[in-house]
Amino acid sequence: MRLGLSEISTVTASFADDVAAYAAAGFDAIGLWEFKLPADDEANAALLREHGLRVANCVPAVPSLLPLAIPGMEGPDDPDERIEALCASVRRLAAYEPECVACLAGPLGGRTEDEGRAVLLDGLRRIADTARAAGVRIGFEPIHPTQRDSAGFVNSLAAADALLAAAGAPEIGILFDTYHLWDDPDVLSWIASNSGRVAGVHVSDWPARDRSDRVLPGEGISRTRDLVDALATAGWDGALDVEIFSTPDLFWGLPVDIAAQRAYAAAAALL
Repeated sequence: MRLGLSEISTVTASFADDVAAYAAAGFDAIGLWEFKLPADDEANAALLREHGLRVANCVPAVPSLLPLAIPGMEGPDDPDERIEALCASVRRLAAYEPECVACLAGPLGGRTEDEGRAVLLDGLRRIADTARAAGVRIGFEPIHPTQRDSAGFVNSLAAADALLAAAGAPEIGILFDTYHLWDDPDVLSWIASNSGRVAGVHVSDWPARDRSDRVLPGEGISRTRDLVDALATAGWDGALDVEIFSTPDLFWGLPVDIAAQRAYAAAAALL
């Protein structure tokens, strides 16, 4: 498996600084966030090649079908505008040849479950058509139930499977995030039966303290190693992309080179 670091983990650093620091730390993959990418995609791709970094997954500038309730990440209110933005991002990000382009539901935001589901089905079908034409895979990310009202109302592997089956979009896989799925009661049996549906993997630990941030693998209370072992046994040979959401007084406050070094040590210990 390759080891990657998601750019949100070093949120204040530039794309160029991320690339240099991640490669120097030992990573051979990177999780791209579109909001960090300079406009020149050819130059960006050349920089990645120069540093020996493949792309684990890409997170679009508008990553969810319904508006996020996360400060600074809300984006447009209109679902159709969001779907169009996602499709445009899929076309752009396909050039980086990622394992997948991420997509999540977003919270209901006052809609009924049926209304939210209708938006998701329409959006997923349109995004799947765009991805098929662009030659890239979509990774749909189920979100932990504690973030249902902020990040996404699809909160289990079973719910994600049912949604994708209803959408009739077999080219959409699951972006498997250990932070969101570690305590899903079906997670180990799902991995054993559905390894081919894993489109990408994010890794981090659930913190022991009462916070909503994430910690490096091995520093929290979730069973990240067990999940990675299960994924490897089931045949996953793509990237383990470390993704840390934090605060300026914790991981996000580290210099990019130190953050990358710590993340690499934690990720390498999973292998």
